[in-house]
Amino acid sequence: MNMEAIIFAQANLPPFIEQIWKWIKLDWTWILRGVVEIAALAVGIYYMFNLLQRSRGWPVVVGFLVLIGITTLIAMLKLQVLSWLLQQLFLFTTVAILIIFQPELRRLLAELGNLPLFSTDEESPLDVDAVVQATDRLARHRVGAIMAIEQTVDIHQETQSGVLLDSALTPEMLDSIFFPKSPLHDGGVVIRADRIMYASCIFPLTRRLDVNRTLGTRHRAAIGLSEETDAIVVIVSEETGDISYCHAGALHSNVSVKQLKDFLTEKLKTHIAPVEKLTFTARVKDSLRDLGKIINKKLRPKDHV
Repeated sequence: MNMEAIIFAQANLPPFIEQIWKWIKLDWTWILRGVVEIAALAVGIYYMFNLLQRSRGWPVVVGFLVLIGITTLIAMLKLQVLSWLLQQLFLFTTVAILIIFQPELRRLLAELGNLPLFSTDEESPLDVDAVVQATDRLARHRVGAIMAIEQTVDIHQETQSGVLLDSALTPEMLDSIFFPKSPLHDGGVVIRADRIMYASCIFPLTRRLDVNRTLGTRHRAAIGLSEETDAIVVIVSEETGDISYCHAGALHSNVSVKQLKDFLTEKLKTHIAPVEKLTFTARVKDSLRDLGKIINKKLRPKDHV
């Protein structure tokens, strides 16, 4: 009998008091570690499923899960030949996943790398007013347009199309590009910082099945590009003159000029111009806040029009 049992016996305490004491003396470190690990895995799996479910590779995920189920069934039935073949097939799974989901992984890493902890203090020099003024003018005259505002992912590497301009970002320049008789009006423009880099670009169309069938090519191209990159895409409908913007695969239709300006200002943070550098603690706080916004945005159901 150990010393604690002797003490409890001499004190004539009820048995449940001894049980409570043993429960208090448990090593809570490994329990807490297990809870944290399970919670992290649950959030990570749920987050990845929500991210992949809205991507082009979702059918591949379903097929992969079916393959895992078949492998488990074969292992339970002890079919050695089939089990060996499937094990060899799984050797190529990691490489296949990296190739198939390369756009999604790159966009995720780009968003994480864009956190204040890893980024510089200099804000984007994008002239939001130039984009908004051009969008307003094009919408009033019902001139179709699609403008992709590049962030961290090189859009030109994704599209491999377009005519190099590298011109100043002005409302007049955007108007002249999308003028119906302009040789560059058919396609989209790529805006990088304060420059119009490319015009007449062909953007990839989305392949999602949950997109409204009434959407035209411009809107489908905007959704497709925002799925492949972290770009913000502004669209003007030629038929109705409605303004829309798309980011991270979510299309926001029929927005006002003010709503567009507020979104671009908030997303690109052009309204902040700090003089002093942020401390490391401030960077960590901002990064955790932005990371929470990213996770909340990914887990929140998106509005599709």
